[in-house]
Amino acid sequence: SQVSFEEESQNPPAVGHWNSLMPSKGDREEPESGCQDAGGVHEPQSTEQLNVSRLRSSSVEIREKGSEFLRDELHKAQKELKLKDKECERLSKVREQLEQELEELTASLFEEAHKMVREANTKQAAAEKQLREARGKIDMLQAEVTALKTLVITSTPSSPNRELHPQLQSPSKAGFRKGHGRNKSTSSAMVSAASQNVAPEPVSRECKEVDSTLFAEFQAWKESPTLDKSCSFLDRIYREDVGPCLDFTKQELAELVRVAVEQNTLTIEPVASQTVPMGKVAAEECGGPKKCALSGLPRTCKHRIMLGDSGNYYYISPSCRARITAVCNFFTYIRYIQQGLVRQDVELMYWEVMRLRREMSLAKLGFYPSEM
Repeated sequence: SQVSFEEESQNPPAVGHWNSLMPSKGDREEPESGCQDAGGVHEPQSTEQLNVSRLRSSSVEIREKGSEFLRDELHKAQKELKLKDKECERLSKVREQLEQELEELTASLFEEAHKMVREANTKQAAAEKQLREARGKIDMLQAEVTALKTLVITSTPSSPNRELHPQLQSPSKAGFRKGHGRNKSTSSAMVSAASQNVAPEPVSRECKEVDSTLFAEFQAWKESPTLDKSCSFLDRIYREDVGPCLDFTKQELAELVRVAVEQNTLTIEPVASQTVPMGKVAAEECGGPKKCALSGLPRTCKHRIMLGDSGNYYYISPSCRARITAVCNFFTYIRYIQQGLVRQDVELMYWEVMRLRREMSLAKLGFYPSEM
């Protein structure tokens, strides 16, 4: 700006060129007095210097005012920035607090949900256990009711059934018990022993010794009783007793008899004096009062069997009936053990099983009581 002013000073401006600066009253009077004193010789030069000094003072003043204005604006901006920072810090704390509360709430909700699930699972397990126990009790009660019905149907005070009450039999006949009457694969003698918790009568003058292998197998089966032939206890009895006892000459009919005995669908009944319809099977296949359908030999048949609900009857000899009855008595007793109807010591149950095995062994060898 000084250069531009010096260039302009080389060309003297016209009088009144700086009037636009609006000099003060004192300033206007000073050049006039100067001009009067100097006689107008240095008037242009002093005017230019005065104008330059005025411009310099005004620029400094403007610069100072601008600096002051900028400082004020800077202070205001800094204050606003500090307020913004404080507000951001406060909002950040609020956000962190909300996030923490949200996490705590979520954790508490999940914990409560897991607790409810655990309680529900515990209650469900307890309810299922109670249901299983109730079903087991119902099955046991149903079996007991069935056994009692069998007692009521087949025995009355006026005409007691000696098969249901062994104490009424003579000592010579106590060794053998009749098996099936009209009851399907059910030994009623087992019902009496199971329902009344009566131990089998010991044989007089007889020594007994427990076989450790057989007793261990029976104990293992007693822990989880089942009718599956795969267990060692029943597998041995099938091989040594049941199979040979039901091995008849007529193999096809013998297999049907074995299946019916296992499924508890076999019926044995005495032969009536009147003629009974033979059903769909021919007389040669069913045998007859003078021919056994299982052995094929001419024998006097006092009983006949029916397999399931087929309606076909097969006449059997006393020896075949004794073999079938012995096997049925064994299956009936182990079914009672499986259903929980026999409440005896394990050793007493073991000896009852051994007695039933002995009956099967005697029957397969041809021994049977004369009343059969």
